[in-house]
Amino acid sequence: MTATAHDACSQNGSRQFAAVVLGAIGVVYGDIGTSPLYAFREALRPFAHDGATPPEVIGLISLMIWTLTIIVTFKYVLFLLRADNDGEGGTLSLLALLMKKTKKHATIFFFAGIIGAALFIGDAMITPALSVLSALEGLKLVTPVFTPYVLPIAVAIMLVIFLMQSVGTAAVSRLFGPITLVWFVVMGISGLLHIADDFSILAALNPYYALDFITHAGFVGLVILGAVFLTVTGAEALYADLGHFGRKPIQFAWFAVIFPSLALNYLGQGALVLKNPAAASDPFFLLFPEWALLPAVLLATAATIIASQAVITGAFSLARQAIHLGFLPRLEICFTSASNTGQIYVPAVNMVLLVGVLALILSFGSSESLATAYGISVTGAMVVTTVLSYQFLRAIWGWTVVSALAVLLPLFLLESVFLGANLLKIHDGGYVPVLIAAALIAMMWTWKKGTLLVREKSARNDIPLAQFIKSIERKSDHSPVDVPGTAIFLTSVPDMTPNVLLHNIKHNRVLHDRNVILNIRTASRPYVPESQRVTIERLSPRFSKIQLNFGFMEDQNVSAAMPLCRQAGFNFEIMSTSFYVGRRKLVGDPNTGLPHWQDRLFIAMASFAIDPSDYFQLPSNRVVELGEQMVI
Repeated sequence: MTATAHDACSQNGSRQFAAVVLGAIGVVYGDIGTSPLYAFREALRPFAHDGATPPEVIGLISLMIWTLTIIVTFKYVLFLLRADNDGEGGTLSLLALLMKKTKKHATIFFFAGIIGAALFIGDAMITPALSVLSALEGLKLVTPVFTPYVLPIAVAIMLVIFLMQSVGTAAVSRLFGPITLVWFVVMGISGLLHIADDFSILAALNPYYALDFITHAGFVGLVILGAVFLTVTGAEALYADLGHFGRKPIQFAWFAVIFPSLALNYLGQGALVLKNPAAASDPFFLLFPEWALLPAVLLATAATIIASQAVITGAFSLARQAIHLGFLPRLEICFTSASNTGQIYVPAVNMVLLVGVLALILSFGSSESLATAYGISVTGAMVVTTVLSYQFLRAIWGWTVVSALAVLLPLFLLESVFLGANLLKIHDGGYVPVLIAAALIAMMWTWKKGTLLVREKSARNDIPLAQFIKSIERKSDHSPVDVPGTAIFLTSVPDMTPNVLLHNIKHNRVLHDRNVILNIRTASRPYVPESQRVTIERLSPRFSKIQLNFGFMEDQNVSAAMPLCRQAGFNFEIMSTSFYVGRRKLVGDPNTGLPHWQDRLFIAMASFAIDPSDYFQLPSNRVVELGEQMVI
């Protein structure tokens, strides 16, 4: 390769890396980038009566900067981004990896995973409401005339955000990176310009002042810790979006742009309050001169909309993972981009989030009230991730107990202190994320438990497939009529005879020339290469078994996979092929199986499940459904 060609390749690689970094700034860091709007303001709230002293202001800023350093930089950016499942991150991705590698403590892992997932969904409801309200409340500083319009404008923005999800955000997402980059640059500059208000704020870079504040603050210190933790909201997105952007772009964006901008802004807010204690009422927006206030509010609103979009998209991705891992029923999943399978829309999840966000905005009415409800879901999710990380170090990386505890125990204790501090806000609105998470945990636990019960009841009448094939191929007067064509029977238990096949013979008295037992398997990794998509096993001259393998982040599209079956040696004519799918009607029995309330919940969830023919995208004019009733 010539020097010129090498330089051209380097330039192309650099441009591509820069584009990915810009995308990561827009999506990964959108949530954490809105924390300066309210975090320091809420931390100062307990001092509102007498005002915070200079040592208290310096101690608070030191706490915020070192919380960002320890939890985000050390835990997420440097450690957890390396704990991936074939390049994918997030609580459920980590759970899937651990369940694949080790069977020890499977129940603990399961509950830890669904707790973390439920808390993330709670975060996805509170983040848009809190962030957008915080930004719009800056309008009150522009002119008090806007005060009565903050809530209606917030509701209107939320309606627009959630309604546009079905259209897709491909075009809008191209603006995410540049707008968020401008937002971080403006935050950094606005903070830097105010550090000169009182250079003593630079002492906050010394962790001694954070420790000194905690040791002398007493009970009030615990209350304040709950607000301090608002600085790291959105850190879970770092891990969850690992598969979309990769480790190096996310790390580069943090060290080059995000962390410096956040640190400068918090230092600037601290210096402003040291100079003018009255600025504690809204230290973020008071960083800006009067002429720049309205543009700052508009930019902040754009940034909060982007942050809202990021957590909504994260909730869709998490729901898809939960469906494929068997924690939720099959829900309709729409793909809004022909080229990017990560851009999805889940109507049921979108509706739940919209109702939740609007309820939070209208019931709490202000960001100050809503901030008290925030924190529990974030700290809880972080504690869960740390617990799962311990088993990752032990089972995947092979660390000793001592080594794993040496790294994670300090983090676990620190996050537990923050969780305890946030739990103090239970009576003051903190019960909201707890109730949301509890409802979601009950649903996922019920679905997992219910599907296992259904499987056990079905297994009692199962006939081994090999035994069935032997019996059916022995010709007798009662043998079914042979008909031409290919019949494909979907089943989740490939070694047993599908019920839909037995019903077809029982009611229609026919058997096709070729019969395929089709099993769709979700792997414990996010993606399966096409070379490993199809496995074909010939069972007899008339029976074959096909297994289609998909990752838990993939679209389980059977129609798209059928050409791969041809390449693997299974030739068929689609116009003479029928797909047979079973449909169950569940009936609750209070005397057996699940408790009565779980019976009703499981049946209700099953009624919301999308038809298997739609979920697996079977050819619409080639599907035959046969039903049965089951008492659970």
